[in-house]
Amino acid sequence: MPRAISQVTSRNRRKKILKAAKGSRLGRRNQIRSARHGVHKALQYAYRDRRVRKREFRALWIQRISAAAKLAGTSYSVFMGKLIKAGIEIDRKQLAELAVSDPQAFRQLVDAVQQPAA
Repeated sequence: MPRAISQVTSRNRRKKILKAAKGSRLGRRNQIRSARHGVHKALQYAYRDRRVRKREFRALWIQRISAAAKLAGTSYSVFMGKLIKAGIEIDRKQLAELAVSDPQAFRQLVDAVQQPAA
């Protein structure tokens, strides 16, 4: 009696890989070995870059806040230090949005922080 091979299972496994490799170029699109390698690598990059994206956005927010703080006559580190001392809890994402969309409100925030505590 011939050996029964699980043709359906292996075909489905390959189809899953080839579907994930859709949009790739050359052999990575339709050769199973190349496609498997490409999909594996793509998943590694996706996992890594989900974390990298968070770093890059935080760096962008800091640059925006720093530029706006310099226009207001202070440095980023001094501004953030005084903001924390004043007990104002606003995250960098919101500060950067405020600096870009409403510079006058950001300037008022800088002025409020720079006032000596009474």
